[in-house]
Amino acid sequence: MSRLLENLLIFGRVLRRAGIDVHPGRLLDVIEALEQVNLGARDDVYYTCRTLLVHRREQIPIFDRAFAAFWRAQSAAAVRDGSRPDRSRPSAVEIEDVLAPEVLASDELASMADAGDEERRAQTRDGLKIWSDAGGLANKDFAAFTGDELAAARAALSRLVWNPGERRTRRWVRGRGSRIDLRRAIGESLRTGGDIVKLARRTRRVHPRPLVLLCDVSGSMERYTRMLLHFAHAITWRHRRVEAFLFSTQLTRVSRQLRLPRADDAVAAVSRLVPDWSGGTRIGGAVKQFHQRWGRRVLNGGPVVLLISDGWDRGDPGELAEQVARLQRSCHRLVWLNPLIGTADYAPLTRGLQAALPFVDDFLPARTLTNLVDLAAHLNALR
Repeated sequence: MSRLLENLLIFGRVLRRAGIDVHPGRLLDVIEALEQVNLGARDDVYYTCRTLLVHRREQIPIFDRAFAAFWRAQSAAAVRDGSRPDRSRPSAVEIEDVLAPEVLASDELASMADAGDEERRAQTRDGLKIWSDAGGLANKDFAAFTGDELAAARAALSRLVWNPGERRTRRWVRGRGSRIDLRRAIGESLRTGGDIVKLARRTRRVHPRPLVLLCDVSGSMERYTRMLLHFAHAITWRHRRVEAFLFSTQLTRVSRQLRLPRADDAVAAVSRLVPDWSGGTRIGGAVKQFHQRWGRRVLNGGPVVLLISDGWDRGDPGELAEQVARLQRSCHRLVWLNPLIGTADYAPLTRGLQAALPFVDDFLPARTLTNLVDLAAHLNALR
């Protein structure tokens, strides 16, 4: 690993410990940007890093203190290294020399780096992976994904396992249960002249719980819609019983389209089918339409329902609360996924959300790949 990359990773750990959320994708952007500036100029490096790593105004003083400690002793290092030609594009050797380990020799940075190394060693001892092919995308907002990143995220989603548990039915089948199957025992006794030699037993038949997806594709969700459709396609192919619906001002069933083998074909078919794509939002009316037309058929079997929406609603909050309460009573568990959870200064303050949240079992984020991995683990634990 080059010294430039190593020092930037330490700087990222310093910022994280200081309270600034710096994920690997941001650091990769910084590395690419620093190739375009003069690393011998403090202001160039400062404003490049601040632009890419600082998200809110109140983080600027924290960043200034961390950057000052990071840049400390640069002048002394430059004197020890000797003078360099004044060029606008320094060589790779000069880039590494400017951010040499001596720059990080201050006590506060050394202590922070040691703490970060200890944390990383602890994670390694626990068996946690510190690198993967999707590591740079794990905490990146879906709204900022490029086409290549979308393909990598889609591949990562296809490897997740979705198992929301099993449901016992009323039907009895052969098995090692606690009940005696007297009918089968008498039937088998015909082979032994009417003597019952072995007591057959029976148990309840179990079925995997179905999944129902209700996804908002209104205008306020446009930044996240494409990635969430890839999520819906992945979960449809990884779980046997999935019913998917999209809604904006009205409800559209897209289960058949999402079963197409290629994700791009499925998304294209869905976009052609939905008439109110990127329109207004009436969550209560869409859920009411779901109950009237599909509820008896789809909610049979105690499914887990995933309602994906940012909560911005133009309908009546009373109707939304009534329909969400009815949906919760009709399913095994109701999970509301909101892509705005985790963004800066977000709080569920809309009238519709405040009316509906008392009837929601889980209110979870759906903004990054990490959120979806946590969702899979949460559903797998429902059993």
